[in-house]
Amino acid sequence: MADYIALIHKDADSDYGVSFPDFPGCVSAGSTLDEARNMGAEALALHIDGLIEDGEAIPAPSSLDEVMHNPMNRDGVAVLIAADVKAAKAVRVSITLPEDALKRIDLFAEAQGYTRSGFLAAAARKVMEAA
Repeated sequence: MADYIALIHKDADSDYGVSFPDFPGCVSAGSTLDEARNMGAEALALHIDGLIEDGEAIPAPSSLDEVMHNPMNRDGVAVLIAADVKAAKAVRVSITLPEDALKRIDLFAEAQGYTRSGFLAAAARKVMEAA
């Protein structure tokens, strides 16, 4: 388990918004503070599951000092949300592939919304599960 900082924001005439500085693009909302926190926890869990599935590294949690150093974050209320970070640490490897195969992998991965690493990890998992 790891605790990540969520920032809860409230604009006039809107629900409470939740964002995660360590996970750009991971956002949620709720009509109450409790609902916003709960929805944020759900969004974070789904986001982390997606990163794991794509073979992406899970960032280490930032400190409150690091998050609040950014002036854009200072209008939010910081809360900690626990997340089950079950992925192993990502390790950089070097492999050799024919150039044309690498180009086809990259084109296919991009078209499917994967990174190269995420696609290769997903393809390897699929082949191993089928064996």
